[in-house]
Amino acid sequence: MSQVNAQSSEPNAPPSVNGTLSFIVPQETKPVFHSTALTGGEAKLFFEIEDVEVEVADMRAIKDELSIDREGFELQQDVTEVEDLYDDAAVETDYHAEIRALLTERFGASQVAIFDVTRRSDGTAGAENPDGLRKPATRVHVDYTVKSGPQRAKDVLGEDEYERLIESGARILQVNVWRPITGPVESSPLALADASSLAEEELVATDQVFADRVGEIYQVAYGPGQRWYYASEMARDEVILIKGWDSIDDGRAHFTPHGAFELPESKPNAAPRESIEVRTFVVIE
Repeated sequence: MSQVNAQSSEPNAPPSVNGTLSFIVPQETKPVFHSTALTGGEAKLFFEIEDVEVEVADMRAIKDELSIDREGFELQQDVTEVEDLYDDAAVETDYHAEIRALLTERFGASQVAIFDVTRRSDGTAGAENPDGLRKPATRVHVDYTVKSGPQRAKDVLGEDEYERLIESGARILQVNVWRPITGPVESSPLALADASSLAEEELVATDQVFADRVGEIYQVAYGPGQRWYYASEMARDEVILIKGWDSIDDGRAHFTPHGAFELPESKPNAAPRESIEVRTFVVIE
């Protein structure tokens, strides 16, 4: 287990660790990078990054207070009956059904559209996916922006359906469901920023180049006011819900930065972190 530090500045603050996160260095021109899908290996960056040591609090101490509409994420107990989360067929049928049921109950959703599943591992090669091997994403980022969030929703739901929903007053959320494939997580846990602790200029719109298109995500620049959290020793029967975009912009959490980090003083024989994340659009009518 990693060494846990008490936060000295806040007497009732949750326990924390010091972790190093990778941030973009702001620049005058719009940043761009070539995706792993394009390169076939590591992403190729055309911007600078900096590693900054930050305090990462254990969200378990405030688990019941977390809200996806305030902090932008929640930690929930959710048992999966799928024994092998590397079995693509089982994931596409049984696991998809579990995720739909989870999000339908949590949000009172009228529909849940699943459009991407990614496995990651910090083992030597990475985790197997139909489109290749994936390692944890170590640069702090948000998957969608004010531009790409609506566009991705139109791509997934259909443009006519998207317009119908928006015109009818429905709400559309992009929610990622992140789960350990094996647990407890002993290395490369996920760090998430309290969405309300970021300044607007710290979200840096960045072009992500694929073979057939150019997408847009937010890289995140470091800011001293940011508050970071992780879930210690996360188990297989737990999930983190992460908001990536919201069709309603009224002051509630809109984007949730996240990225993997190394635990300080982790065990030399720590098991590789293996995780599965499911990207969805949740419709509330």
